[in-house]
Amino acid sequence: MPFKPKSSAETKAAALASAIVRAADADGAPLRIGIGRLRQGNPRLTPLAIGQMFRRHRDIIDAVLSDRGYHLVDYSDQGPGRGMEFEVGPA
Repeated sequence: MPFKPKSSAETKAAALASAIVRAADADGAPLRIGIGRLRQGNPRLTPLAIGQMFRRHRDIIDAVLSDRGYHLVDYSDQGPGRGMEFEVGPA
């Protein structure tokens, strides 16, 4: 199979998944992770980018989480200014 370079959106989705994994590794699973915590790990993850990456590239996020022994239990988005939250559990 020929090499296919990742788009910037795919790279950012992998960065989001890595930030979730780092938080879960630090605090253990199950864990609820808010947007503030994710932005501490990677300031380039804006609320808009997080929402878009979750909707467009959930497969990448799920793959990275499963590789590290986690799975995404729930995602909630309360709307602009109200916050987003990921719930991660052990695989």
